[in-house]
Amino acid sequence: MVQKLQSILRDSKTARWAVLLCLALPMFASYFFDDIFSTVSQMFDNPMLELGWDSANYGVYGGAYSLLCVWGGLIVCGALLDKWGVRFTGTLFVTLMVAGSLIVTYALSPTFNGGAVANFIGGLGFAKPSLTLATAGCAIFGLGSEIAGVAVTKSIAKWFKGKEMALAMGLQLALARLGTAAAMLIAPMAISIKGNVPLSESNNMAEIGLFLMIVGVITWFVFISFDKRLDKQDDEAAALNNIKKSEDDKFKFSDIGKILTNKNFILIALLCVFFYCCIISFKRFATSILIPRFGLDDDIASYMATLLPFVPIIFTPLFGSLVDYKGKATTWMIIGSFIVLLSHVIIGFAPNISIFGFISFALLGIGYSLVPAAMWQSVPKIIPENKLGTAYSLIYWVQNMGMFLVPIVIGIILKPNEIDDSAEKVSRAVNAELVFIGLACIAIIVSFFLKKSSQNHPELKLDKPNKIKK
Repeated sequence: MVQKLQSILRDSKTARWAVLLCLALPMFASYFFDDIFSTVSQMFDNPMLELGWDSANYGVYGGAYSLLCVWGGLIVCGALLDKWGVRFTGTLFVTLMVAGSLIVTYALSPTFNGGAVANFIGGLGFAKPSLTLATAGCAIFGLGSEIAGVAVTKSIAKWFKGKEMALAMGLQLALARLGTAAAMLIAPMAISIKGNVPLSESNNMAEIGLFLMIVGVITWFVFISFDKRLDKQDDEAAALNNIKKSEDDKFKFSDIGKILTNKNFILIALLCVFFYCCIISFKRFATSILIPRFGLDDDIASYMATLLPFVPIIFTPLFGSLVDYKGKATTWMIIGSFIVLLSHVIIGFAPNISIFGFISFALLGIGYSLVPAAMWQSVPKIIPENKLGTAYSLIYWVQNMGMFLVPIVIGIILKPNEIDDSAEKVSRAVNAELVFIGLACIAIIVSFFLKKSSQNHPELKLDKPNKIKK
């Protein structure tokens, strides 16, 4: 009877996978909204666009996603996640995510352009009111999205502990990246990037993303009903077994210091920031680099860039399942980092033939599958469950430092100048790639250190399978 109370929901495959779907849909919406301009980033250099932005402005907008995260928001909110629980804190930040997307949508709308709010912001001395408000909205959206992501990851660890954890995390990442793929495919259709680009068309994608955000909120509340029931069963089982929660099981803010002194945690956090900057920060400027580098039309570049999210949709769950049953997580991190380096070398220096662009993005997608499938499931092996929210938030905090700075740097590198012929555009694209190549090299070095640490501390079981054999 006790065993039934303890595990009725966790042992139910239907319940576990239903929970995973409810958790994945808000992240699908988040990724969709975050990547609505990824395949049309070159649009911002079009003088006909009523927004009046350029590549550097777009880099500021993209970097704003991490602004509040970097300045302590993730650390504080991650600690609150462990202190107050996933359901309350997660709901707060899923709501914040929607609020930020609403602000961005309004800033891009024809209603805003020339309206009272725009005039007020302009009166404060901001030359581009739409950029100012959209940047603020993106910062709010980014903080909400990152903490919501932490809540989702922690919840998956809770529901799939001792089961298909890496596969579940891989599937969640795959579904989230389907949001990126959908945005990349739909954007060129929803936004005209040739000739005149009216502001009303540039707002279409934001409106679609906002709608998906609302759907994600609904599924989040379905998850809450599942999670409440599971906790009730756990409490009943603990009462029947006369088990009381130890003071050591309760989160304390002093736990932050303990996490930050964990060498393996630091290595995972460093791998995360350097690796993801090679993917996420690059993705924001993918078409701006591809078009001059391989002499592509806008449409071809946009479709080429969609390989980046589509390949992980297939391979991330497969690699996650491989880690669950075979282990060797740190080895996969090394291989994935090498593949990402190879991809950026091809983009930067391969012959000016479009097939090399397709190959590089296919490889980048495989690397984007391997490393996260092995990396995220490793955190619960080195950090106790009651501190996971803080741990994941600290990793995201470090990651967002890079995601805040790198888009700004790349935006400056790609900004047009007085001499803007094709050779100059290619030179800027190659210089941008040199930044990503350097980041990939550092990711490889960190992954080797993590492999060495795993060999020195086999008790952590970083390279052991997750699936418990019965």
